[in-house]
Amino acid sequence: MSTMTATSARTGGMTKDERFVILASSLGTVFEWYDFYLYGSLASIIGAQFFSAYPPATRDIFALLAFAAGFLVRPFGAIVFGRVGDIVGRKYTFLVTILIMGLSTFIVGLLPNAATIGIAAPIILIGLRLLQGLALGGEYGGAATYVAEHAPMGKRGYYTSFIQTTATLGLFLSLLVILFTRTALGEPEFAAWGWRIPFLVSVLLLGVSVWIRLRLNESPVFQKMKDEGKSSKAPLTEAFANWSNAKIVILALIGGTMGQGVVWYTGQFYALFFLQSILKVDGYTANLLIAWSLVFGTGFFIVFGALSDKIGRKPIILAGCLIAALTFFPIFRMITSNANPALEKAIESAKVEVVADPAGCGDLFNPVGTRVFSAPCDTVRAFLAQSSVKYTTSYGAAGSGVKVVINGKDIPYPDAKAGNPAVTAAVAGAGYPKVGDAGIVKMSNPFDIFRPQVAAIIGLLFILVIFVTMVYGPIAAMLVELFPTKIRYTSMSLPYHIGNGWFGGLLPATSFAIVASTGDIYAGLWYPIIFASITAVVGFFFLPETKDVDITKT
Repeated sequence: MSTMTATSARTGGMTKDERFVILASSLGTVFEWYDFYLYGSLASIIGAQFFSAYPPATRDIFALLAFAAGFLVRPFGAIVFGRVGDIVGRKYTFLVTILIMGLSTFIVGLLPNAATIGIAAPIILIGLRLLQGLALGGEYGGAATYVAEHAPMGKRGYYTSFIQTTATLGLFLSLLVILFTRTALGEPEFAAWGWRIPFLVSVLLLGVSVWIRLRLNESPVFQKMKDEGKSSKAPLTEAFANWSNAKIVILALIGGTMGQGVVWYTGQFYALFFLQSILKVDGYTANLLIAWSLVFGTGFFIVFGALSDKIGRKPIILAGCLIAALTFFPIFRMITSNANPALEKAIESAKVEVVADPAGCGDLFNPVGTRVFSAPCDTVRAFLAQSSVKYTTSYGAAGSGVKVVINGKDIPYPDAKAGNPAVTAAVAGAGYPKVGDAGIVKMSNPFDIFRPQVAAIIGLLFILVIFVTMVYGPIAAMLVELFPTKIRYTSMSLPYHIGNGWFGGLLPATSFAIVASTGDIYAGLWYPIIFASITAVVGFFFLPETKDVDITKT
């Protein structure tokens, strides 16, 4: 593929060189996503290892926020590495990003926990997460741009859809390694030290990725532009200080990647978190359920990517956002019905109310996990939320104490330091299950998928994955086509990583904080529903269709 004609005008079958470009770009990106997702999949164990000085509820939020820290810096990585990619080239930029990502992940596997080195452990961990996020901020734009600039006209959606599978395949690979290690070592050993193995294995994947990418040539579109002396000397200024381009960046974010990001992270990460932390499904089973949904659904990234070459990127992405927003509530309720029917029954039949002096009740919304609750009204509500109990708050007379009313029975709660054994017993008596109770879905092996309860959950998770493939399959092609070659890497990377890194990456912690503050296990779904709906509306009216754009223009 040494000529422009080979990549932009030809409409025949995929050549051997093009297949290698897609394989090399996609495989390296799979390994990067594997590195990145290991942390999310093991957030609860990492919370216990590195945030052990805090209560369990706070550990969970800290662990999620440390995961989110990697997402928060992704836009900065997009700016830094996007600029390098538009000036130096696509190939060498994503060689650097994969080295940073791989080495950061390997070091996590060696890092002593808080019990060994104290506060230094979480500080170093967060620093490594920030490095991973910076690297990933430069990785995706490079891979997507590189593949799109090799693709023939009329097939960019199909070609770049292979890049879109990499995030899901990376998650799937991380789940497989975790499940294999868990099974081989047993849960106690895995929680104690075995969780490090998946991080350490990543150094092998790093070696393969670097070897593959060293064999790549520069993108022909970029190389031609550079040879002609048309490359940008100041891509950041041209991308963001020029309103004609900056407004497209804003539209790409609000009318595209924002909704795509929240649908994606709801369908994969929040679904996993919902199963484990809210429905009390054991980690082994929850990971298997998600893994099977990915097995059945991943091919649809390519289906929708190819379909977007025929009917356009915009209708598929926006339809995915809209359908997801309309169906998240019923789908998650059905997941509860199948995964933990006792919890569903308790939510419907048990009336739980916290009654207290309004002056003694604060706001429980705590997405950053830094607040410490000490008032009895707050601690008992936090306990109920952690136990997945649906509750309401009513206010008593000024100076009155705190009590929990469960099905009409008053349970005094006078002192936050006294614990909550009476409330715990009453919650159990009202039918609320705890981890390990009979009736909560449990898989004994990876192929235990034919039981109706298990099959139903996988089917519902599969639907969520279909939404993910609709919004994510065509997005790379659309972003590449929105911007000119000389500032493409920089321009497309920023809205992508704000939409996915900020709106998507903050979703688990924010949604769980909404659940805790409202006493409703489904209330966290309002976060993705609102943002997906905004994208559907803004994208419909203002986002241009791009499938027929000539991307060879500088």
